Amino acid sequence: MQHGFVRIGVGIPRVTIADCEKNLAEVKALVTQADTAGVDVLVFPELTITGSTCGDLFYQSTLLTAAEIALADLITHTAGLRPFVAVGLPVVADAKVWTCAAVISDGQLLGVVPNEQPSAIDITLAGETVPFSPMLRFACQTVPALTIGIDNGDVGEPGAIVMLHLAADPAQIGSAQARKNMAAQRSAHWTAAYAYAGVGIGESTTDAVYAGHGLIAEHGHILSETERFGVNSRLSYCDIDVELLQKERLRHSSYTPGPTYAYTSDGGGIPFNLPPITRPLVRMVDPAPFLPPGPVGEHCREAFAIQTAALIQRLEVSKSKTAVLGVSGGLDSALALLVTANAYDAMGRDKSDILAVTMPGFGTTDRTRTNAKSLMTQLGVTQREIPIKAACLQHFEAIGHDPTIHDVTYENAQARERTQILMDLANQTGGLVIGSGNLSELALGFTTYGGDHLSMYAVNIGIPKTLVRKMVAWLAISDRYPSALRDTLQDILETPVSPELLPISDAGISQQETESLIGPYALHDFFLYYVVRYGFSPAKIVYLAEAAFSDVYSRAHIVNWLEVFYRRFFAGQFKRSCSPDGPQVGSVSLSPRNGWHMPSDAACTAWLRELTDL
Repeated sequence: MQHGFVRIGVGIPRVTIADCEKNLAEVKALVTQADTAGVDVLVFPELTITGSTCGDLFYQSTLLTAAEIALADLITHTAGLRPFVAVGLPVVADAKVWTCAAVISDGQLLGVVPNEQPSAIDITLAGETVPFSPMLRFACQTVPALTIGIDNGDVGEPGAIVMLHLAADPAQIGSAQARKNMAAQRSAHWTAAYAYAGVGIGESTTDAVYAGHGLIAEHGHILSETERFGVNSRLSYCDIDVELLQKERLRHSSYTPGPTYAYTSDGGGIPFNLPPITRPLVRMVDPAPFLPPGPVGEHCREAFAIQTAALIQRLEVSKSKTAVLGVSGGLDSALALLVTANAYDAMGRDKSDILAVTMPGFGTTDRTRTNAKSLMTQLGVTQREIPIKAACLQHFEAIGHDPTIHDVTYENAQARERTQILMDLANQTGGLVIGSGNLSELALGFTTYGGDHLSMYAVNIGIPKTLVRKMVAWLAISDRYPSALRDTLQDILETPVSPELLPISDAGISQQETESLIGPYALHDFFLYYVVRYGFSPAKIVYLAEAAFSDVYSRAHIVNWLEVFYRRFFAGQFKRSCSPDGPQVGSVSLSPRNGWHMPSDAACTAWLRELTDL
C-alpha cells in the first residue's frame, strides 16, 4: 500500500425489493467497478441482497434461500478481485432471522456479523463454515495497520481502524446533516475511518423514503459523500490514511480498544490480503494543513483571541508597566503589535504604555520604515526610533570585524544590538519585551541566538509563517481598524519577506529575500506539520507534498527544500531547548515544556539518506 493509504468505497445499488437475483447483478457490477478503481474496502447498505423493507417476507423460506444463493454467487464473483466486501443480507442462526453483514475477500466468506448481540458461534452459510459474531475484526496481512470492524451501534470502543456501517435509515428533513455529524463524531471519538452506506430510493415503499446516502469520514472530517436520491447504482470512494490514524492512537495514551472475537490463535483478527498496487492518490491534500477546514476568518479570529488572552495573563501577572516591541514593518512584528494593542484595549489600559521601537540598520528600506511608523501612529502607541548603525560599527571595531565583510557576524550583530536595546528599554520602563518570532522561524533555526531568539514573552511563537500571513490579511479587511491602518497592513502583506540585514541596493531595495535563502514558507510549514505532528517519513511527506503542490513545485524542488528543512530543523534544536514562553495556538508546538522534546545533538543521517533514495 502506498504510504499507508487505503481506498475505501461505498456502493449504493439500485435495489428491487425482494428480487435477490436482480440485486445481485447490481452488487456484482459495483464490485467490478470498485476493482477497476483500485478500491480496497467496499461496503454496501443494510440487507442489500434482499432489500431492507421486506417486512414479514424475511420469514419466507423462498426469500431466505434466494439470498443465500445470491451470496454464494457473489463470493465466487469476488475471486481474483481486489475489494474486501461487506454486504447485507438476512441470515438464519439459532432459530432466528438476523440482519447481517457478510464479509467477503477474494472468493472467500470470512465471517458474518449480525447487528445484535448473540453468542459468538460458527455457522454454515453459502457452503462455508465461518464465525458469527457482532464483534468480529478483520486484519489485513499485507497492510498490518489495516483492521476492519462492522459498526452495529453497540461495539463500544472498537479495535479496528476502519469501521463500516451498513444502514437503512429513512430520509427526513435534517437527517442528512445528522448522519454526517454522526459519522464525523464516531470517526473522531474512535480515532478511525468510518464508512456509512445507506439504502437507496429503490427501497422507498409505503410510507418511507430512502436517499442512498454514502459517507466516508476520517478522524472527525468527512472526506467523501455520495449524491442522495440518485436513480441509478453509484460508487463513491476516497483514500484514507491508516498510518495517520495509527499515529494519532499512539499519541493518545488514553485510547483503549474494546474486546473483539477474532477467531485466530493470536487474537489478531480474521486474516485477509490485499495485493500491492500503484495508483494516483484520490484525496485532497491541503497545502495549508495548519488551517483546519472551515472559514478562514473564524480560525484567524480564534488564533488572535488565544494570543490576546495569553498576553493579558502575562502582563497582569508580571505587573508590567509597559509592553516593549521592536517593529520592523514586516508581518511578524505587525501581528505582535496588533495583538498587544488588542490586549491593552481588552484590559482597558492606555495604549500609550505600549513602547514600539524602530531600529533602522544597514538593510532597512524606506518602505518598511514608513510602514512601521504608520502602524504605530494609527494604533496610538508610544513610538521611538533608535538607529543601530553607529553602535554596530563601534562593536565591529571592538571585536576587529571588517564591516565590508557581510557575513553572519555582520548580520547577527544587528539582531543582538536590537534585542539589547529592547531589553534595556524594558528595564528602564518597568516593561516586558514582547517577541515577534514565529513557529516557522523556530523550526528552521532562522533566529539569532541571543538576538531575536530572546524575549520575555513570544506572542507569535505558536503560529507558523503562513498563518501569520493569513491573520494579517484577515485583519487588513477587518472593520475593527480604520482604512488607513488597513492600507498599511495591505502594503506590509505585499512587501517581500526579508530580514533586511544586508545593505540595500542603489534603488533602495532590500537585497535579501528570506524565501530565496531558506525556501518557500508554504513548503516548510507543510513539512513542519507532518514531521512534528505525525512523524511521517521523508518519502511520505514528499508524496503528500506532490499532491498538495502539484501545480506549484516540482518533485525536485520539494525534495531539495525538504533536505534543507531537515538539516536546519536538526541543527536548530539547541535554540528551541531554551526558547521563551509563548502561547500554543494550534496542534503543533516546539516548546521544550509542553510540545517538542528532542536532543540538541541528534543526527539527521537516516532522514537525508531516505531523501537521497528519492
